Amino acid sequence: MKAKVLIGGFFAGLLGGFVALMIFFGVFSTADNKNDKENHKLVEDFYEFRTDESNIAQPVFFGNNEGVGQTDFTMSVEAGLPAVVHVKTQYNQPNYTLYDFIFGTNPRYSTPVMSSGSGVIISSDGYIVTNNHVIENAEIIEVVLNNKKAYPAKLVGRDATTDIALLKVDTENLPYMSYGNSDELKIGEWVIAIGNPFNLTSTATAGIVSAKARNINIMSDNMAIESFIQTDAAVNPGNSGGALINTKGELVGINTAIASRTGSFVGYSFAIPVNIVRKVVADLVEFGEVQRAYLGLDMVDIDAQIAKKLEIDDIEGVYVARVWENGSGDKAGIEAGDIIIGVNSDLINSNAELLEHLSQFRPGEEINIMIKRGKIPKKVKVKLQNKYGETGLVKSTSIDKLGARFEPAADHDKRRLGIRAGVQVTDVVAGKFAANGIQKGFIIVRVNNEYVNTPEELIDVINSSDGGIFIEGIYPNGTTAYYAFKL
Repeated sequence: MKAKVLIGGFFAGLLGGFVALMIFFGVFSTADNKNDKENHKLVEDFYEFRTDESNIAQPVFFGNNEGVGQTDFTMSVEAGLPAVVHVKTQYNQPNYTLYDFIFGTNPRYSTPVMSSGSGVIISSDGYIVTNNHVIENAEIIEVVLNNKKAYPAKLVGRDATTDIALLKVDTENLPYMSYGNSDELKIGEWVIAIGNPFNLTSTATAGIVSAKARNINIMSDNMAIESFIQTDAAVNPGNSGGALINTKGELVGINTAIASRTGSFVGYSFAIPVNIVRKVVADLVEFGEVQRAYLGLDMVDIDAQIAKKLEIDDIEGVYVARVWENGSGDKAGIEAGDIIIGVNSDLINSNAELLEHLSQFRPGEEINIMIKRGKIPKKVKVKLQNKYGETGLVKSTSIDKLGARFEPAADHDKRRLGIRAGVQVTDVVAGKFAANGIQKGFIIVRVNNEYVNTPEELIDVINSSDGGIFIEGIYPNGTTAYYAFKL
């Protein structure tokens, strides 16, 4: 009887445990199922959120026509490479001897000097932009295309003030590069430099725009316009005159300089904005020289020290230190002490920016200048003048057999140098002047003992000579010089 009770108790306990287990698993299974459904719903919501484009923080890329796309510059470079050329130059360096200096004779010997750089084709009929310093003094210029075809090049014109030169090759149907808009470049934007560093043709490097309107004081011309695009794209010797392009493959600058103590790239390079290049090229094609506009003002950048000294509240714009009598600014009512803060619709914060904007206009054109007088802003309409204080375009005359271009010397230069007449040499290429060491800027006062005031008078004297030419004149720094040669 006792055994039966034990067995019955055992089975009762077993049954109770089984029921308890069923209840336990049933409860927690229900809870787990509930949790699983909730978790599944969270996962579904998460993936729905991930696939909803309105909720995604879009990544930033570069490379397509909007500046947004993949960091792949292949299409831009493929478009740009065929339009970038290798520029080779040569000139003969005269070897002067003591005898030549004593007796004023021409040197009997010379040494050929060769150099090279880059250039950019800007039209299908063979116009090529490069740096002035690439072709300076060149007597022979050769252009080698990306396909290795070579052509002799003619110098159309050059401008030391902006370090731009324009060449022309006699051929058709060339690949060329379209102009972009350098004013629209933004700091941080991708750009690509294409050129021939170390004579390595067709080299492309990429970087970003590091700064704009940089003035680094590297150009020797006393009226130089320096408002460079600064980039960190690698540029080395030989890149000068090459292209700086944007991701659309448009030309936005001409590479011209590097900031380096070693002569090789160490982090920064500089390019001339294409909006300056465009205007210089148009002037050289149409007039043979650049039509430069002047305000007739001496201007100073404003920094904290100057602002404190002049008791200026806001550090902005360019301070007008002096107004030239009867200049464009004077006639427009600009006064010393005014602060220029804008040109047309563009804000101005440095002298370099102001000069960059002015370089895009010609004498006779009108621009709006925003000034601050005290704390009151004022818009002034200014009619720009040329270097002679007139509103007309300046024209120079070329004498091919001399290898030079001429224009009347400016009145203020004649007064400063104490001369009564003068015709200034505005450019020197291969020819008699280059062979005899006559340099750009030289002012011819007399030819064969006759005073000359215009290029036409100079031509008449030369044409009436019996073959011998004796020139007397003075350089802008006050150095007098005399040259004698046969035509």
